[in-house]
Amino acid sequence: EEVEKNLSKLTFEVSSEDFKKAIDRAYNKNKGKFEVPGFRKGKVPKAVVIKYYTEAVFYDDALNDVLPDAYEAALKESGLDVVARPEFDVEEIKEGEPVVFTALVTTRPEVKLGEYKGITAEKDVNTVTDEEIDADIKRMQENAARVSTVTEGAIEMGDKVDLDFEGFVDEVAFDGGKGEHYSLVLGSNSFIPGFEEQIAGKTIGEDFDVDVTFPEDYHAEDLKGKKAIFKCKVHSVEKKELPELDDEFAKDVSEFDTLAELRNDAKEKLEKAKEAEANRKFEDAVVDVAVENATVEIPDCMVNNQIENQIKDISYRLQSQGMPLEQYLQFTGMTMDSLREQLKDTAYKAVKTQLVVGAIADAEKVEVTDEDLEGEYKKMADMYGMEVDKVKELMGANAESLKLDLKAQKTIDLIVAAAKVGKAKKTAAKKAATKKAGDAEEKAEPKKTAAKK
Repeated sequence: EEVEKNLSKLTFEVSSEDFKKAIDRAYNKNKGKFEVPGFRKGKVPKAVVIKYYTEAVFYDDALNDVLPDAYEAALKESGLDVVARPEFDVEEIKEGEPVVFTALVTTRPEVKLGEYKGITAEKDVNTVTDEEIDADIKRMQENAARVSTVTEGAIEMGDKVDLDFEGFVDEVAFDGGKGEHYSLVLGSNSFIPGFEEQIAGKTIGEDFDVDVTFPEDYHAEDLKGKKAIFKCKVHSVEKKELPELDDEFAKDVSEFDTLAELRNDAKEKLEKAKEAEANRKFEDAVVDVAVENATVEIPDCMVNNQIENQIKDISYRLQSQGMPLEQYLQFTGMTMDSLREQLKDTAYKAVKTQLVVGAIADAEKVEVTDEDLEGEYKKMADMYGMEVDKVKELMGANAESLKLDLKAQKTIDLIVAAAKVGKAKKTAAKKAATKKAGDAEEKAEPKKTAAKK
């Protein structure tokens, strides 16, 4: 029954016999919990339990038992394309009669496609500069540096310090302003302006204060423009000793005999990387236009689900760096609600892109063949140095998800292959956004350096 656009009510039932069997399973699962006078715990017959507690004591477990399979069967029979977790309800439970369920389900919205073939978009043409090659060689030099831990002596910019700190505003400690054994490279600009420079010159083990002023555009409202004192102590320091940039260095870090050959190789790799980046940006630009040209009403629940998925990804990445999400929110002065609000636009765009690419795949009858799937397994096996059969085994139930990803990429490849490189046309929305961004940048020019940091 269609309740409203993209929202349907699905009614289905479980026979009384199947529900009785589920109650038996619920009894066997929980019989050790029931206590009835005159019976040992775990030995109370089902009939006695029902008489003493009523049959309803088994309903929650029995309903959770039968619901998943019954819902899947009903969904298959209805042919509905559901895109979000349903809201379930139990209509009634009567002795000897089927149990009637309802599920309020959100269905996939209809996409009205606009132009998606022959799109014109700009493509970057980037040349590699000497400065970029120098920076790449410098990175190799940094990686090849000898690192030594010291416990005494003056601290210098470029050192990596093991730091304790606690921040105070008007002699009151503030949330997110404390860290213990924090690893900080002086000169990395990880902290607010002026903080790292004041650590240079101090000695290991010394207690000292760092005086700073929070920028006017700082993310935490209660700290904007405020003067603060950080009480600090450095426990240890790691210093780097950089190797000389000469032919010997080239031999040590690569298969080349001279620094000139190493620089030439760095240039070729940077050119390939820039070309790949230009292709990626061109692909994104083409897809963005195709998505912008399409019309679709997206249910809020799809955007909310995408936001939660993005938060899980953020939490996982932070956890891998040793920082819980809660601590990250403290440091950035955000709450879960403000984080969700911040992610809303990107979540909406991601959902619309997924829907539009899916609609184009249907319109163009894009299919993933067994050869496509085998090719992807081979690529993954080569990437991770594994046997193809092992990759298939590890993918397991995720094979369907892989097929969906491949279908989406084949569709995007189709759109990009039909696109043209040139000056992209600006839509009215893009013109307005560009003007707004330009106006904002002009107003913010005096604070640009602080804002960027």
